[in-house]
Parts: sequence; structure tokens; C-alpha cells
Amino acid sequence: MSWVETFRAAAEAVRAHRLRSVLTMLGIVIGIASVILTVGFGQGAQNEVKDEISALGSNLLIVSPGSSTDSSGTRGGFGSATTLTLADTTAMSDRSVVPDARAVAPTVSSQTSLVNGDTNWTTSMVGTTTSWPQVRARSVAEGRFFSESEAAAGADVVVLGPDTVDELFADVPDPVGQTVTAGGRTLTVIGVLDASGASSSGSSEDDVAVMPVASALNVSGSTSTAVSTAYVEATSGATLSAAYQEIDALLLTRHAVTADDADFTISTQDSLVETANATNATLTVLLTGVAAISLLVGGVGVMNIMLVSVTERIREIGLRKALGATPRVIGRQFLVEASLLGLTGGLVGLLVGVVGSWALPALIDQPVTLSLTAAAAALATALALGVGFGVYPATRAARLTPIDALRSE
Repeated sequence: MSWVETFRAAAEAVRAHRLRSVLTMLGIVIGIASVILTVGFGQGAQNEVKDEISALGSNLLIVSPGSSTDSSGTRGGFGSATTLTLADTTAMSDRSVVPDARAVAPTVSSQTSLVNGDTNWTTSMVGTTTSWPQVRARSVAEGRFFSESEAAAGADVVVLGPDTVDELFADVPDPVGQTVTAGGRTLTVIGVLDASGASSSGSSEDDVAVMPVASALNVSGSTSTAVSTAYVEATSGATLSAAYQEIDALLLTRHAVTADDADFTISTQDSLVETANATNATLTVLLTGVAAISLLVGGVGVMNIMLVSVTERIREIGLRKALGATPRVIGRQFLVEASLLGLTGGLVGLLVGVVGSWALPALIDQPVTLSLTAAAAALATALALGVGFGVYPATRAARLTPIDALRSE
């Protein structure tokens, strides 16, 4: 019996029991689709995190103050102290001290309420320098960013994010030149930022009001020189590590502390991506393991139905052996039947996974990245399940003796 005849006979046996075959393949279909979508969710989340962190800027170091401790001994989280100052960021900008830093952008951040006529909106206020657009990789869609002279004079000017403009100037075609009130001061809108689509710490990067540091301090009524965060752009990706070490040594010296007692932290984009992806990877592995269990159940279903098929076709097996069919040919036919069930279930599951990866993002607002590697591995697994769980039924059919098979009722 040739391979072509074997495949034809196996396909006919599968078609003869359509409903039973469909139910048998269902477990494999669900398992394959689950694996593809689970891996897709994990990779989609990782890509989204990477894109959002990349939107912060390129070759970026993020310097934050350490934690604070109040009079009762309660310690705040990282960034709660006032140990990082404008003087520190000025020292970071000195190329003779930190030669591998291209630009430094200190930020003084707080929440403030902006008012335009009868409309008000609470947004994130950022006081910074003229280096901010370069370091944060942001551009201005309308108008301009503030100048060095405006920054030095603490001019009452502001550059708004696109989401902030939508909330305050919904009916104004051109917000540039309009005014808003914040902290009792009237600020002139001189520019609107391009949309970044990114978010940080739960807030949109497009819902922001950027102004000179002195202006931000005037709005908040603060006299402190403490900096919330300092963003440092290295000269290149290759010098990022060197810039990190230079800034670390500079701040340890300026603050007269040791590395063990450092009152600041320095993060890189890579470390942020790795931290975020570690959680996503753990969840992906967990969910993939659950999906793999359904694949295993589908494989057991294939074995079960093939054992039933062997029992139902004992007389057929006996007759074929009596006519000269070898145990190898008999075993091959049942193994091919099991493989067809596994492969067909895998193909249908792959189709369901592809359709799901296309349709689900629009329904649940979460990215799903179709992984060709995961799809190929899932399909190979489905075929392997069919073959693996079909070995025992095929072996059992091959070992039947003609006389026992023929006299079986």
C-alpha cells in the first residue's frame, strides 16, 4: 500500500465520522489559538512599552532624587526628596565634567489648573529649559518653543500639549497667541507640541503645559531650586554607559555621599524596558502554560478517538492482514489518521489565532502582535501531538493477529 493510498484511506476514515473528528480537533484548535493570541498579547505589550519609553527621547538617562524621611521616620518613595537641584543639572551640562552628555533638561513638575474664560483643565505643568525638546525628542506642531532669553527672564509663556489644547481651546482654530491663567498669572500660549501618543506614570505625555523653570516656580509660588527629574541625552548609544558613570561620579562628589548612601537614582531606557518587559514575560509564560494544557487535553482526545476507531475497525484490520497487509502498513494508516486530525486542528487553530490577532485590538484596545515563530511552533506542536498521541493506537492496531481480529464480534 503506497503512501498516496494511505493518505487517501486516512482522509476517508476522518470524513466518515465528521462530527466526531471535529469534536476531537476542537481541543487542539482552542489550544493553538490560545498559544498564538497569548504570545501575541505579550509581544504587543512589550512593543508598546518599548515605543512609549522610546518616545521619552533617544540615548536617554533619567536622573531622579532619592527618597525623603519625615520627622516621624516615615520614608517616602524614590523621587520624594529634594536632593537634586538646578545647580546639579548645571554641573551636568559642563562638557569638561560630563563630556559624554550632549544636553541636559531639568524639569520641575507639578499639577496645575489652567483657565481659559469659562473653561478650566488640570494638567501636568513642566518647568524646564530650552534643551527639553531635543532631549525629549519632541517637536512643535504650531508656533514655537520658548527662547533662551524668555527662559532667563522667566517670561509668562507656555507651550501646550495637543490634549491640553483640545480641552481648553476646543472651539478655537488657532490657540497660538491665546492666553490662559494659572496660579494667578496670565500665560501666553506660544506653541503647541506634536502628539507623541506616549504615556508616563499613568499620565499622557500629550496632556502637558511646558514653560520656563522660573515661570513654573512663579505659578506654583515655590522658591525651591529642587528638580523633579533631570533628563540627560548622551552623545550616542555607545557613550550612554560612560555618561551614566560620569554623572554618577559627579553627583556623589557634589552631594558628599558614597554609592551605598546615594541620594539619587539614574535610570536608562534599557533598564526601564527590561523592568517592564520582565513582568509581561512572566505573565506571557504563565498564560502560555495554561494554553499548553488545553493542547495536551486535545492530544489526549486524539488518542482516545483513535483507540475507539481501532476497536470499531477490528474486523477490517483482520481482513486486511489476512489479505497480506503488514503490521507496518496497518500502523502507518492509523498514525496518518491521527496526524491528519492534529494537523487539521492546528491549521484551523492558526486561522482562528490570525483572525483574533486582527480583530481583538479594535475590541479591547490592546495591541496583539502576530508572531510567525509562535505560529510555526504551534502548528508543529499540533502535528507532533497528532503523531505522538497516535503512536499507541497505531501500535495496538498493528499488533492484532488476523485470527483474533476476524473472530472478534
